[in-house]
Amino acid sequence: MKGEGAGSGEGSAMPGAKASEAWTESGRKAVQGGSAVGVKLIDQAEQNASEAFAAMRKAAGAKDMAEVMKIQAEFLQEQSNRAMAQAREISDLIVQFGKDAASPRRGGGSDQG
Repeated sequence: MKGEGAGSGEGSAMPGAKASEAWTESGRKAVQGGSAVGVKLIDQAEQNASEAFAAMRKAAGAKDMAEVMKIQAEFLQEQSNRAMAQAREISDLIVQFGKDAASPRRGGGSDQG
């Protein structure tokens, strides 16, 4: 019943437990981040397919080859801009989830998902 066991035993076990909790939380956040990135990629693919079909419908109604070429050029320009914006969006998500996983927080907001 010396105070030695209660003080030093708990003190040495706590850093290990906290590190384990931090690793677990980091892993959980990495999985959530991967899921969010996957969903975002699916959303982007759906948007890209929708835009492509819209351009094909527009081209199908074109009066001549010059109009088809104009529609195609507009689509390619828009798709290029969209691809760059989507890549930035995915990159930002990955960076944010990396930061979240590397430095887990405690308290409010950690249950979002």
